[in-house]
Order: sequence, then C-alpha cells, then structure tokens
Amino acid sequence: MIERYSRPEMAALWSQENRYRAWLRVELAVCEAWHEQGVIPSADMAEIRARADIDAARIDEIESVTRHDVIAFLTSLEEKIGPAARFIHLGCTSSDIVDTAGALLMVEAGRRILDDFDLALEALKKLSLRHRGLICMGRTHGIHAEPTTFALKIAGFHAEFQRAKARFAAAVEGIRVGKISGAVGTYAFLTPDIEARACALLGLRPDTISTQIIQRDRYAHYFTALAVAAGGIERLCTELRHLQRTEVHEVEEGFAKGQKGSSAMPHKRNPISAENMCGLARLIRSNALASLEDQALWHERDISHSSVERVIMPDVTILADYALHRLTRLLDGLVVLPRSMERNLWASHGIFFSQRLLTALVEKGLPRQEAYVMVQRCAMHSWENEVSFPDTVRQDAAIGSRLGSEELDSLFDTRYYTRYESLMLDRVFRDEAL
Repeated sequence: MIERYSRPEMAALWSQENRYRAWLRVELAVCEAWHEQGVIPSADMAEIRARADIDAARIDEIESVTRHDVIAFLTSLEEKIGPAARFIHLGCTSSDIVDTAGALLMVEAGRRILDDFDLALEALKKLSLRHRGLICMGRTHGIHAEPTTFALKIAGFHAEFQRAKARFAAAVEGIRVGKISGAVGTYAFLTPDIEARACALLGLRPDTISTQIIQRDRYAHYFTALAVAAGGIERLCTELRHLQRTEVHEVEEGFAKGQKGSSAMPHKRNPISAENMCGLARLIRSNALASLEDQALWHERDISHSSVERVIMPDVTILADYALHRLTRLLDGLVVLPRSMERNLWASHGIFFSQRLLTALVEKGLPRQEAYVMVQRCAMHSWENEVSFPDTVRQDAAIGSRLGSEELDSLFDTRYYTRYESLMLDRVFRDEAL
C-alpha cells in the first residue's frame, strides 16, 4: 500500500523483513517441538536459538538465483547457523511455514483493527449522546419523511459498527490456526503432536484438517468481514457528505487553520475525509472479491492464490486500519449545526405531520383511503404554495369537523417523534446489543 494511506505501525507489520521474522518464529517453534521430542540434541538447539537471525538483503539476493523465497530464506539461515541448521524445516513443506506465519501476521493485524473499531465506536457513542434531543429531518429517497434526532441517526451507525466488529472478531479467531502437516497434510514426515506443540508455542490452534495449505475459506471470511465493515464506513461517510452539502449544511468536517479547500476557489470547505473513505471502502471491497476467488484451488494446492495474497493481506489490513483511524478523527472533529437542522426541518412547511394526521382521522372512524386523500390534498396545497401545513389543515372544513383545535395542536407537536429516543439509545449503548 502507498505511504499516503498507511499508518507506520501497520505498514511495519507487513514489511518484508517482518514477514521473514514471522517465518523464523514458525521454524523455531517447530524446532522446539522436535527438541522436546528428543530429535534435536540440546547442543544443536542451543546453536539454532543463538544464531538464527534474519538478513533480508541476503535472502533477497539468494532468491534472485533460486527463484524460491522459502529456499532462499532457509539457505540464509544455514549460512548463519552452520551444521545445526540441518534440523530446521525438518519434515516441513514451504506452506507449513508460510501459512502458519501468515496466520500470525493476520491475527496481529486483526487485533490492531479491532482496537481501531473500539476507537471509532467510542467516537460514535460520544457524538450521539452529546446530541440527545436534537431534532433533525429524517429522509427517505432523499426526501423529507418524518423527524428523527441526530442522536438516533448516529446511534444507528454505532449499532452497525458493533456488528461489524463482532463479525471481524469471529473472522480473526477463525484465521488463528496453523498447519505443520507436510506436503499434502498427512503428517508423512511430521506428527500431529509436533504440529500441536508448535502451534501452542505460537499462540495458534492446529487447523482441523489441512492439505498442503490452510483452506482459503478462512481467508475469505476475514477479508469479506472487512469488506462489510468498509460498506458501513462508506454508508456513514455518504451520509455525512450529504449533510455537508451547501443546500443542507447540517454538519461540517473540521477545517484546520491554514487548510485549503480548492486551488481555484478560496471559499471551499469540502468533505474530503468522508470522500476519501468512500474511495478506500471501494478498494477494500474489490480486494475481498479476490479472496473469494482464492477459495477454489487445484487438488491439495496450487500457487494461484499466492500472488493475490501478497497484495491483499497487507493492502486490505493497512487500508482498514487507516480508514478507521481517519473516521475516528472525522467524528471527533465533526461540527454539528442545530440551526441548520431546525431550518431544514421546517423547509417542507410541516407536511411531515401528514402520517400523524392520517392516523388521527382513521382513529375517528374515517376509512383509511378517504382520510389519505384528505390529508394528501392539504399536503400538496401546502407544498405547492409554500404555506404552513398545520395552518392549511386548520382551514380545512372536512378535517375540522372531525378534529377539534386542541386535538390538532397536539398532533402538530414535534416532541411526539422523540418520545422513545432514550429507550432506543439505551438499547444501543447500555445493552450493547448486536
């Protein structure tokens, strides 16, 4: 991933040297397991522990000749360790090392991303609870529907991100497996005990059953969980972009001192962070498709998945980490504009009361479709003539004959739409329901 969208800690996790170090951790764990079985003498094990180290430049130099990265890695270790290196990679195939090390890296990346989720969730919670009772217009199809509150709007995203975190946590646990089972997974030159002990030393579980590789449905689960989470990021950012439109102007992204919005127009203050994250979400989702394509490999394994994973393992996790951090910053700095929300609420002249009026007329015994026509007539008059809907209704004789003045006053009270706000917020933030 390019540096622009990489946080240093996550980028370092996927460096070539760190990848080799993960391989070395696996090789050493296997050696320790063989040593405990009495296969590797103590003196040789001591040499391996003392001398095993990574020289990434030398490995790359050897690979330029061997055209095989694991062999280059093993050759470099032999140069460093000497005769005791004959016990390294004992009974193993390359994928024993690469897949098990890949699990270590993806679990570590996953734990960091789960921490990122927590930061974003806390930012959403604070933003929602800070704006309890702030009425704003709810929109369906982009058109005024009925009032909601800004707290409820944000709480809905919090609930979605809770689910996204839970899905990804399950995927991280699903990928927390290693395999030290040999060329086709039959332990021909290994044992299940060696695999179990090596995995335990690494903090992994042995895969239930493997071929030459860990099956890629585990990987697909991991990357698609991030893709679904990216969809949630994009949904939230799309909402914030809409709310920042000049004609709406209910929120603004923070705008730092000295920041510029346009090379040509000095007045511009654009939703650049939200737009950026919408684009990054598309990348995450498109890479998830590649992980799904990697599931169907030939027989016990082919190599078609390898090139894909060299790209998507770092890129998707780096992008997810970056996007969640940038989202948290956006939410922490978001400017909420209650006056604009109040202005927009009444921009449609109160026609959002239409369902409440319809329901009241039905409760008076009027057939629903007859009541619907009466209310719609008033709503269209109000909209087309830009006059108050409540005033239009009060002047309608047919409605006035069924609903008195006090009844109409109670129907045109916006507090009606917020009466369950506290209950709903409690369901999200107190019970932490998924």
